[in-house]
Amino acid sequence: MNKKQKINVKIDEKVGEGVYANFFMISNSPSEFIIDFGRILPGVLNAKIYSRILSTPQHTKQLLQILQRNIDNFEEKHGEIKLQGQAGNKDIGFKSEINTK
Repeated sequence: MNKKQKINVKIDEKVGEGVYANFFMISNSPSEFIIDFGRILPGVLNAKIYSRILSTPQHTKQLLQILQRNIDNFEEKHGEIKLQGQAGNKDIGFKSEINTK
């Protein structure tokens, strides 16, 4: 009997505000994955890590699958997400543009 159980999820206000990240580092051992979320700013040589998630390889693979499904759904509704530095685009990361007008 495979009854689906409802899971009640609670999130406190501080966590619910979220943390912006544009820099990610992932490392692993045979028993866990460590995913660091941070920010890097133009002209600043140091990135700061704001959150670290530790997970089992199985849960990390589930996260990958869930992210892929969500990206597929997003692109179906809004179009392809373009990545800089790929498919012939040589620009990677931040760049400064000076408007001389």
